[in-house]
Amino acid sequence: MLVERQWVAQHLDDPHLRILDCTTYMFPQPVGPSRIESGRPDYEAAHIPGAQHVDMCDDLSDPDGAYPYTLPQPAQFERLMTRLGISSEHHVVLYGRASVLPVTRAWFVLRVMGHRKLSVLNGGFEGWQRDGYPVTAEEPSFAPAPYRANPRPHHVAQMRDVENALYDPRCLLVNALSPEQFCGTGGAHYGRPGRIPGSVNVPAQDLVDPDTMRFRSPDHIRTLLTEAGVPGSRRVITYCGGGIAASTAAFALELLGYTDWALYDNSLLEWSAKPQAPMESGCAE
Repeated sequence: MLVERQWVAQHLDDPHLRILDCTTYMFPQPVGPSRIESGRPDYEAAHIPGAQHVDMCDDLSDPDGAYPYTLPQPAQFERLMTRLGISSEHHVVLYGRASVLPVTRAWFVLRVMGHRKLSVLNGGFEGWQRDGYPVTAEEPSFAPAPYRANPRPHHVAQMRDVENALYDPRCLLVNALSPEQFCGTGGAHYGRPGRIPGSVNVPAQDLVDPDTMRFRSPDHIRTLLTEAGVPGSRRVITYCGGGIAASTAAFALELLGYTDWALYDNSLLEWSAKPQAPMESGCAE
């Protein structure tokens, strides 16, 4: 699931490899969804040789969705992959700049659509540049490749699934926002501050080293999950504001071998907009 820069550099000429630059910039707002800026201008200036750019909103979200980052429909995803020249047999490596969150969101979309050979570049574009690996402004061109999605709905939670989880001891809700957002004491919120009752907090920001954009070690991540009360025998539903940070938590779960996980796709943008949906705030000292 994680590949290192040296491995990617050694495989740049591999015809079975496809690289996707997922750079998208997110600017949190006091209330509601983050303001989004495409990373395409930076991609056009410099990127890993052979990489193509995908935009979290324009390419990997449903334009007709009720919320900003709703999963695309399989047919939309198939058209995207066909245009990018990616078949189901290609090994796809994802990377980005500034934040790993849009990268793991792209991972989540491809994972849910059934793509099997899928990795994230540990350390992102900054690490690639820092180590002196080549970059280019030249955009590649690949022949269209017919693609057939194989959706995995088990990994997607809808609002009704979260409602059921409130009363199901076999299920655990994991909030991937900051501790302040989890407690409802600070940071952006999505209509109503706080969290879904019964949730535990595993901040996405704690799963990655902010200086290197590298994922923490498996032992470190396992400790964070254990301390938060995430056991391996329960179904885990991750959520956040709009389903982006939650993808980093989902990635970390799968990295450790958890398979019974799902991501609440529209997260608090949907939940907090429903007056009947309960929220709680405050945290014990």
